[in-house]
Amino acid sequence: MEKKKNVLITGASGFVGTNLRSYLKESMLSEHLVSRSGLEQINSNMINELDGFAIVHLAGLAHDVSNINTGDKYFSVNTDLTKKAYDAFLLSDARIFIFISSVKAVADNCKVALTEETIPNPSTFYGKSKLLAEEYILNIPCPENKLFFILRPCMIYGHGNKGNLNLLYQVVKKGIPYPLAAFKNQRSFLSVENLCFVIHELIQRTDIPSGIYHVCDDDPVSTNELVKIIASSLGRKERLINVPPILVRMIAVLGDRILLPLNSERLRKLTDDYIVSNYKLKSALQRPLPVCVKDGLKRTIESFNQGN
Repeated sequence: MEKKKNVLITGASGFVGTNLRSYLKESMLSEHLVSRSGLEQINSNMINELDGFAIVHLAGLAHDVSNINTGDKYFSVNTDLTKKAYDAFLLSDARIFIFISSVKAVADNCKVALTEETIPNPSTFYGKSKLLAEEYILNIPCPENKLFFILRPCMIYGHGNKGNLNLLYQVVKKGIPYPLAAFKNQRSFLSVENLCFVIHELIQRTDIPSGIYHVCDDDPVSTNELVKIIASSLGRKERLINVPPILVRMIAVLGDRILLPLNSERLRKLTDDYIVSNYKLKSALQRPLPVCVKDGLKRTIESFNQGN
């Protein structure tokens, strides 16, 4: 029997980590888990004791739309702990380091598709902290026998998702008309299954060069299309109404000041364009992603229907 390969995963209890562990178990990969607090003590000896093969660094402080977290907290978690993990990797026998960054390290808004060549200009502490971690990795020479991958996923959805997609689902489920149909947009999404597939490929293969890769499903989707997919999965007709954008923006500004379902950040996520290119990644993989966006979204909505 083929010996299981070791994968050290940080932040494995989160949404992506839970899905990744399930995915890797099916692929004869043995995971070893390190919590965020455990990262404070991580060192090369700990990795070598596991006969280290690959490190997947998921641990981090997520983007906080309520702006409760301070810049210091983002930098101490997303930047400093990543530095610590990467330093331990360089001193260890592990061969692969995969850092899950974010497209928010490049931009919070975009008018054209984001590529790996886009000059980063993040505006939030979250994006800046991720970018600083990326720069640290890029500025330290990586030994020839090792590989590093900086993955920049866009908005991730899938089993266990609890973000804006779930909020939109609740709106449609309650029969509340979607009032933002006047906004025409296109946004990139990422199935967590596609992300797990990419991570698995990077762990198993040796022909993909180190570097930064944007990760997203092949096709963008409009929020209006998303509402239609949710309604269809619920067996009902979508309810789209065209509230004048100027009025919607006024309500969102009010939501910034008092607790309302809609604020400026949420409005931006629902109505702005945010398209990410996965051309570089697809060219390197030379394999199709297993999940198309509409099928992946349908399956995610079905999991909501089942109460999962």
